[in-house]
Amino acid sequence: VQLEESGGGTVQTGGSLRLSCVASGSTSSINAMGWYRQAPGKQRELVASITSSSGTTNYAASVKGRFTISRDNAKNTMLLQMNSLKPEDTAVYSCYAEGYYYSHYLSWGQGTQVTVSS
Repeated sequence: VQLEESGGGTVQTGGSLRLSCVASGSTSSINAMGWYRQAPGKQRELVASITSSSGTTNYAASVKGRFTISRDNAKNTMLLQMNSLKPEDTAVYSCYAEGYYYSHYLSWGQGTQVTVSS
């Protein structure tokens, strides 16, 4: 499975951005997708995830109520709608997909920069 991200950029505090992650390849093998982020000097953080079968979502406490993850299985696309952005949301955001195709795999996108200015 290959992943291509888009939608990063710079926005002011309180603004919104939407990240997109398009999957290609053996997409029917994907069990779950999600987003991690990493800010300079900080550990990588799981932001949100969504399962393929039931659409169950999970959010980091720091983004709950502000970010919404969704998935369009027909278009093999996952979205992360980010509202009420804060400077501490500044990071490189990377999408991932995990599943099983002859063996377990974990695929990553290239990462996209999100910068929130104060």
